[in-house]
Amino acid sequence: MRKIIIRSLQTVGITDVVEAADGAEGWEAMQAELIDLVLTDWNMPNVSGLEFLKKIRESGSEVPVIMVTTEAEKAKVVEAIQAGVTDYLCKPFDSDELREKLDKYIAV
Repeated sequence: MRKIIIRSLQTVGITDVVEAADGAEGWEAMQAELIDLVLTDWNMPNVSGLEFLKKIRESGSEVPVIMVTTEAEKAKVVEAIQAGVTDYLCKPFDSDELREKLDKYIAV
């Protein structure tokens, strides 16, 4: 899925991408680099997207976080909103949907 998202990002003109296998690696990357936007999957091994989101918000970061997920049930959406998610991108999605979300939060 990461490879598909990276190809989709390249399609809309974003080539400077930091890839992480899970929320733990994502958090490490955020400590090492300036990140403009986070695309995270809800379901990841080790540290889930929701746990990653909570860690980002607990640190005081206001970086936009878009949850890429199949988890569209209302309780899950509410949980992510309460944790500080910026937006959702439901799988499957196309490059137009991705561009629409990105245009809201970063200059592409």
